[in-house]
Amino acid sequence: MHDKKTELKTVVQNIKDIANTFFPSGKVVDIVDNKIAHLTATLPYPFNEELQGIANSSGIPLGEIVIFNIFYEIFTVCTSIVAEDKTGKLYHARNLDFGLFLGWDVKNNSWTLTRELKPLVVNLDFQRNNKTVFRSTNFAGYIGMVSGVKPDLFTLTMNERFSLDGGYVGIFEWFLGRRDGMWMGFLTRTVLENATSYQDAKDRLSKTRLLAPAYFILGGKNSGEGCVITRSRTATLDIWDLDIQKGTWYVLETNYDRWKPPLVLDNRRTPAMKCLNQTMQENISLPRIYDVLSTKPVLNKLTVCTTLMEVYNGHTETYLRECPDPCSPW
Repeated sequence: MHDKKTELKTVVQNIKDIANTFFPSGKVVDIVDNKIAHLTATLPYPFNEELQGIANSSGIPLGEIVIFNIFYEIFTVCTSIVAEDKTGKLYHARNLDFGLFLGWDVKNNSWTLTRELKPLVVNLDFQRNNKTVFRSTNFAGYIGMVSGVKPDLFTLTMNERFSLDGGYVGIFEWFLGRRDGMWMGFLTRTVLENATSYQDAKDRLSKTRLLAPAYFILGGKNSGEGCVITRSRTATLDIWDLDIQKGTWYVLETNYDRWKPPLVLDNRRTPAMKCLNQTMQENISLPRIYDVLSTKPVLNKLTVCTTLMEVYNGHTETYLRECPDPCSPW
């Protein structure tokens, strides 16, 4: 964490500046620094100790580290894909988009926070007894998991789900003392650490109460093992599975329920599906999926990075992205 503390301080200061823009009195930042830090003790091990360790190492107040971790629950727009080729090989990929409405830089024609997050992207190898448990692409300072691969078992990404009963509600309840919901990033990490199979991961992601609604995009190692799990905070609303016999050789999720049209101003789903359909199953591969995720507006000004994963041997690769103008802001 020491190596990234300067970059993390820059991002946290940006978040504070945005908060002070809306609440010029500075009271919100004071509450973060003096009140929220105490709530860390309510988090389960090892999350509470890791947050404290990051604060100690970086010199950033603990409350501000907590807020940095909260932001992923409510400010992300992403695109995730699981696809199966004609031989039964599975591929999983995602664009990680972050920073919506968090400061537009007119001079550079970009989202300020999106740009500042790129130096914080890290590839992690979680080990137990000197053996890899899972690999992940993440932000330094963020202790949940946004994507990961458990070698030869499953791959996993999570996307935010926009809902009136959204992350704000769950976070507010957490502040008020209700602690029966799990942070979605903590759940994905727990699943990557402890689930022993694709089905075990699917069950855990479907049944655990959450602080925020979410989409969990899960891929396995066998033909047909791929799905999008649509979650409210308390229930599973839908599971969309791969079904090769019926022609469903990929599943794709942005940030909208698949049975509803996406927001007119944010339709990444249609162009991504068009590209996949034109590619066709017999031609699908990680490079071709990278091309799909490079198609505007799937690639946009919010895109921090693209991650490509294969479950076999736990292969993962990540690329920081730039979207040359003309480019959609989201």
